[in-house]
Amino acid sequence: MTNKRILLDHGSGGAASRELIESIFLPRLDNPALAKFEDSAILDLSSTRLAFTTDGYVVDPIFFPGGDIGKLAVHGTINDLAMQGAVPLGLSLALILEEGFPMADLVRLADSIAQASRESGVPVVTGDTKVVPRGKADRIFITTSGVGAVPEGIVLGSNMARPGDAVLLSGFMADHGITIMAARSGLAIQSSIESDTAPLHGLVAALLQEAGSAIRCFRDPTRGGVATVLAEIAEKSGVRIELDEKALPVRPGVATACELLGLDPLYLANEGKCIVIADPGSADSLLSRMRGTPAGRDGVRIGRVVRDDAHPGTGKVILKTAIGGRRIIGPLSGEPLPRIC
Repeated sequence: MTNKRILLDHGSGGAASRELIESIFLPRLDNPALAKFEDSAILDLSSTRLAFTTDGYVVDPIFFPGGDIGKLAVHGTINDLAMQGAVPLGLSLALILEEGFPMADLVRLADSIAQASRESGVPVVTGDTKVVPRGKADRIFITTSGVGAVPEGIVLGSNMARPGDAVLLSGFMADHGITIMAARSGLAIQSSIESDTAPLHGLVAALLQEAGSAIRCFRDPTRGGVATVLAEIAEKSGVRIELDEKALPVRPGVATACELLGLDPLYLANEGKCIVIADPGSADSLLSRMRGTPAGRDGVRIGRVVRDDAHPGTGKVILKTAIGGRRIIGPLSGEPLPRIC
């Protein structure tokens, strides 16, 4: 590529578009399905049950400690499939580029996307690139879709929590949310704090292998954080979920930043964490298996599901505070961190 910045011609669908794709993306994302350069990919499937998801990524800044918009897009789509117990098979990648976007940044993102795809073992099999005039977008937006195969017998859902179930969390909360806030505002926090973006399909597969029939649901607490996801589960299942504040895992640097900014880590985004609702009889074995995986080594039990006899069927989350109080945890109202993913 001789151009140092994206031109409108790169989105024309002509020679410049093909040059952009062939010089930047095909060498990095090379696989048989993508190399055919067709308008869609054909995937050979051995399962008739499919999971399909799509998502858009507009995070600001596009590069941040621990990741970038490209890595986030790959991991986020893989994780949406994994939360249904699906084995991810392939991803699509669509980029909206603003005229003038630095070519060096696009190359850097293509390298990151390729690395995330390669390390997760999930190929990008099809894609598209469009360029809009300067001022009509903010540098780059990414849309990804993914297809996964759901193994036979796997049935999961946010409406399946039952009284007595354990609530597990695969690691520290709010790392991604605080990282984006710090990168955007120049806030000085501990240098070790970075985004937790990571693929979760390996963790999910390990837990399903350990005790698949004991798992009610998986959820990744992205926008709205742990609080919002648990509030949705409680409402859909018509149960009460009780959390122990002392058990909630928050890094000291993240806790300090939240105190300074007046933010609650329960509501901040995570991009590499998983909530598991499971039968209590299998909770210990699941937690042990979770901690044996790279994505779940800091896993903890943070609460339990109980019957709400006072308000049956309504669904709510109660936090038992460190000082012995109790407060209701509802879903996020408003958006404290815009463009978090």
